[in-house]
Amino acid sequence: MTVLTQSQQAILGKAREISNGPVRLRAAGVDRSEAYPWENVELLRDAGFMGMTIPKTFGGLGLGCLEAVLVIEQFARSCGVTGRILVESNLGAVGAVMAFGNKEQKSKVADLVLAGDKPAICITEKDAGSAASDMKTTARRVEGGYILNGTKHWITGGGVSRTHLVLAQVMEGDERQGIGGFLAFRDETEGLHIGNRESAMGLRGIPETEVHFQDMFVPNAMMIRHEKGFGKTFGALMQAYNGQRLGAATVAHGIAVGAFELARDFLLDRKQFGRPIAEFQGLQWMIADMSIALTATEALIRNAAARAGNGFPSLQDAAQAKILAAETAVKVTGDALQLHGARGYSRHLPLERMVRDVRMFTIGGGTVQMLRNQVAQEVLGRKFSQRRRSNG
Repeated sequence: MTVLTQSQQAILGKAREISNGPVRLRAAGVDRSEAYPWENVELLRDAGFMGMTIPKTFGGLGLGCLEAVLVIEQFARSCGVTGRILVESNLGAVGAVMAFGNKEQKSKVADLVLAGDKPAICITEKDAGSAASDMKTTARRVEGGYILNGTKHWITGGGVSRTHLVLAQVMEGDERQGIGGFLAFRDETEGLHIGNRESAMGLRGIPETEVHFQDMFVPNAMMIRHEKGFGKTFGALMQAYNGQRLGAATVAHGIAVGAFELARDFLLDRKQFGRPIAEFQGLQWMIADMSIALTATEALIRNAAARAGNGFPSLQDAAQAKILAAETAVKVTGDALQLHGARGYSRHLPLERMVRDVRMFTIGGGTVQMLRNQVAQEVLGRKFSQRRRSNG
């Protein structure tokens, strides 16, 4: 079990106070209206939770991955959408820019995030989901920069995010050079257009949209490339995406903890046959299994974050945490609803929302099936991967 320092406990206490108050009260309304919770974003910004991991030299708090997941989990217990906003304003695209961007990029992105922007990382395409490197969006070199054309799908924050980190195939004539990263900004970069919004099952307060790039010019100053060339850029940017995956695991876990707490309290309060239903052994076993699974998930997430420090979690740590957190969250929220009986199925309680919200985490950011393949390859080692390629 990760032992928290006094400063980490203070950050967690501050997050708990805000999340248990106005954020929890607004959660049902955010789900019903499907409106982005700008009021919550203002609270996060004023509390210093937007851009916690941004270095102090660029105005952030310079905190590490562990502090970020502590705050994300606490807010996700009350509102999954708010937890998701915190992931993308501290990990993912933010981490990539702070690690691999130039000074101008870091300064611009930091200013936007600290003011309340949730960056969007644009990877997924219609025919390039788990196989992200099959993307068709292209970036053709021209004088002074690159021209991008293509469409991304299921972009979280489309229409509300200012900052977009776009991954695209870099072309020199008809030859692919590898995948590069390009920073584009809504209402500033010409050729960036927000497309259709998906009607999502859960996490409805944060839009998932298409994003179109039509002859979008990105200057060289806003291009991210590994120092060894575009051939190494995709791997570097996916290191940052491991942070995004760990953040997603944390949101799923936080929602599940919120559902568990509701179920625990209901078992103690609800009476049938003249006694609290917490006295029935069958229900005790359900709540015990929920507690065990959540304790294991918390340990895996916090261990991955602690090992990352101020950097990125490893692929293995992030993938394992996301698999366990996503599948545990689906099971725990479903069992919490079951323990409430007909009340749980009602929209008057948050459980049906929680069940819907966690379902996406077995899919988005890497399906649990694909992540299991990655875990297996890490476990079996490089020789296995080389043998598999030679046999293919």
